[in-house]
Amino acid sequence: MKNDFKNIYQNKKVFVTGHTGFKGSWLICWLYLLGAKVKGYALDPENDFDLYPNIKGDELCQSEIADIRDAETLKKSILDFQPDFIFHLAAQPLVRLSYKVPLETFSINVNGTANVLDALRFLDKPCIAVMVTTDKVYHNQEKNYAYQETDRLGGYDPYSASKAAAELVIDSYRKSFFNPLNYATHQKSISVARAGNVIGGGDWAKDRIIPDIVRALQAEQEIEVRNPNAVRPWQHVLEPLSGYLTLAAKQTEDPIQFADAFNFGPEPSDNLTVKELVNFAIDIWGKGKASFALENNGHHEAQLLQLNISKAKKELDWHPKISAKKAIKLTLDWFKNSINKQEDIVSTLIRDIKLFEDA
Repeated sequence: MKNDFKNIYQNKKVFVTGHTGFKGSWLICWLYLLGAKVKGYALDPENDFDLYPNIKGDELCQSEIADIRDAETLKKSILDFQPDFIFHLAAQPLVRLSYKVPLETFSINVNGTANVLDALRFLDKPCIAVMVTTDKVYHNQEKNYAYQETDRLGGYDPYSASKAAAELVIDSYRKSFFNPLNYATHQKSISVARAGNVIGGGDWAKDRIIPDIVRALQAEQEIEVRNPNAVRPWQHVLEPLSGYLTLAAKQTEDPIQFADAFNFGPEPSDNLTVKELVNFAIDIWGKGKASFALENNGHHEAQLLQLNISKAKKELDWHPKISAKKAIKLTLDWFKNSINKQEDIVSTLIRDIKLFEDA
């Protein structure tokens, strides 16, 4: 994988939206190691303890701090940089927050996506774009069924609905302006990546299970767990990122065939409930306790969600490498080392990436 990615991305210009976020920080670090010329476009990190400032992200890429909803600034940023690749990660990514700020969620996730695609209309060179959405774009009937890329899109909560709406925007732009049948004319290849619940070191976001666990364990407080029976496709952050990089690499080989949507998640047999994840995390940490209660605050959250990854395995030759339990252990070990200052954060990040490449 390492040499394949290096052959594709070395000395290439890669534009990453949302580069100051959790996944964005891991991605720009990986691209930097591959020798890519990276430009990031995002808002400032929310906190000093977030991953981006702690890996000195400004030294890994050319960083522009701006809003994805500012269409003209975004367009100028993309056209000035003249990217070979675009990875669109910028988003309001939290389900519970979307109930508090639904309009902001729709504006960022729908209009922001449209702004990226619209800027591409004015880029006079070949470009590959991977538009990152979520596993939650599917019309989830909460049955024991793994959703595949041809299934109906939808969304109960504002976050899920905003991402499904963003997919309609992507589909419209791909058909209207970047139709694969006319690739020779426009030379833009637009794909979609749908990933499951991502965990990994450096994610301190509110209302995410691992950060909530770590904060409670660090403070020696009881872990309060909502929806303990919910099942999610947990995966280490490097899994979907490897999927995004693989998908874009495949688009260089065939920009028409791979201008499509792909799921990235764990093996179907590798899903865990929230309760199982919490108990395993406590075992790894060596201490702690949790209280489990079914939350009833009027805000719906899906209880069962599974992804079918057969298409990515067959067409991209992409396969998950890290089991859910190994992903949890890697993540908890990362936080323990970070909190105890046993290892430099950048060194830990680089080590994990290299181990993943060599797996």
